[in-house]
Amino acid sequence: MDSQLAYYRDTWAEINLDHISYNMDEMKRHVGEDVKVFAVVKANAYGHGDEEVAREALNSGASYLAVAFLDEALALRKKGIAAPILVLGICRPGDVRIAVENRISLTVFQQRWLCEAKEILPSNARLDIHVKLDTGMGRLGVRNKDELKELESTIKEDPRFCLEGVYTHFATADELNFAYFERQMERFQEMISWFEARPEFIHTGNSAAALIHSETHHNAVRMGISMYGLTPSPEIEPVLPFRLKPAFSLHTKLVHVKKISKGERLSYGATYEATEDEWIGTLPIGYADGWIRKLQGQEVLIEGQRVPIVGRICMDQCMVKLPAELPIGTVVTLIGKQGEEYISVNEVAEKLHTINYEITCMVAGRIPKVYKKNGKVKRIINSLL
Repeated sequence: MDSQLAYYRDTWAEINLDHISYNMDEMKRHVGEDVKVFAVVKANAYGHGDEEVAREALNSGASYLAVAFLDEALALRKKGIAAPILVLGICRPGDVRIAVENRISLTVFQQRWLCEAKEILPSNARLDIHVKLDTGMGRLGVRNKDELKELESTIKEDPRFCLEGVYTHFATADELNFAYFERQMERFQEMISWFEARPEFIHTGNSAAALIHSETHHNAVRMGISMYGLTPSPEIEPVLPFRLKPAFSLHTKLVHVKKISKGERLSYGATYEATEDEWIGTLPIGYADGWIRKLQGQEVLIEGQRVPIVGRICMDQCMVKLPAELPIGTVVTLIGKQGEEYISVNEVAEKLHTINYEITCMVAGRIPKVYKKNGKVKRIINSLL
């Protein structure tokens, strides 16, 4: 192993790139060959690692990448990613030169932004723009006809601006009650009718919408959570058009094993008391890694069996109750499959009363990532070395 890519702790995440590719292939088959796919790799590819996921998505047929901020787009450029990139969030008009120099498309929805950008852009610049429409999400976007007409006019009058796309985002596409979704869809259809000339890309379908609402496909969809093999919500899982394959798993090893007596206590606050003589294992993962204290009591997999986390989770370590004495170095799976048992990202999310997106996003960067392709290790990334 290349020493610069190695890691020196017994905790790591595995990213199955074959599953990224499979999910992309299935989405492309689902939406049809005439529909482009924007691979959403914001938030370090939802915690999976932006560069490797971006390359796999592009190799699997994605036409475009999408991120949240200009910084994320620039990080991809510095890693040698040359594909088109769209920033879905707002970019300061003062930074527009950087976007142009790096061939990064920006989301625009304010007339004031365009006016400020015009004063900064060089005469020979070209900035690709996607106009965001607020059809009911309430975060960012144009809300009425006058705003849209003014934007379009300003863009058309200045040859440095190129209106490349228009889009919106659905608030309830991952629900089986379609009423609010349908209101947003109707509003979008009304708003795009206000354009004198439709842009090249029309994209309304996020993962949930693209999966279960074919009317959102237009000529492009944005594939986010589903690219990673995670369901947009448990509610729509029964109606998905194809099975998703999760790409993320999380593992560690036993680094210490001891026997404690009935009545002994463990960890901060001494909140756990042994009810009998017990074997306890220590794991080198804690809340600084994103395995937060609220996961006390969550089960993990050891030798294909479920065992509970006992005592409070510490910053860098936690403890589990073992079924018997086990050797140091035994692999422990926190998310993923061992034998016939499986702990999903959704299970961990349910434990924390949140959504699967948050679980992979909160896994800390100090955890090394092992990328696998065709069953073999392709690359190891350790952000600390």
